[in-house]
Amino acid sequence: MAKKTLKKKVMKKKVQAKPAAPVVDSAREIWLAGLGAFSFAQNESVKIIDQGNKLFEKLVSEGVKLEKKTRNVAESAVGGIKGEVESTVGAVRKQAVDNWDKLETIFENRVARVLGQLGVPTAEDVNKLSARVQTLATKVTSMTQTAKPVAKKPAAKKPAAKKATAKKPVAKKAATKKPVAKKAAAKKPAAK
Repeated sequence: MAKKTLKKKVMKKKVQAKPAAPVVDSAREIWLAGLGAFSFAQNESVKIIDQGNKLFEKLVSEGVKLEKKTRNVAESAVGGIKGEVESTVGAVRKQAVDNWDKLETIFENRVARVLGQLGVPTAEDVNKLSARVQTLATKVTSMTQTAKPVAKKPAAKKPAAKKATAKKPVAKKAATKKPVAKKAAAKKPAAK
């Protein structure tokens, strides 16, 4: 029986040795496949990088085209909006100017009414009065020019005599004013 147990043990070892060999072989094959993949990747990477660069350049050129299109669309949209905003601003500005003019007119009317109630003449009243004064001044000038040649000859001698007598009372008035000032000066020291 010893022989039979020994044989079983040896057989077990052989059986055990056989399953390990396929695992080692599988692991080796996996390792070799990995090395092959790495080598393939290195060889193909140059091609892939080349294709990647071409793809990148193509994407950049497409991006430039798209940017131009979107910029044109955006500029046209902004131009349209800008036109609308400018027209709206113009309308609002015109309305503001009109409202300001109305407010100014209302203010001027109220101020004119208050000044009228106070009796202050308006610019129109002053202009009318100025025109009347100018008309009267021209009439007076024309009347004095026509009357001067006739009145000058006899009246020229009489005013000269009146002027000489008129100067004497002026001198008397000046003399009377001086003593009054002296009296005021004399009173001041007495008050102290």
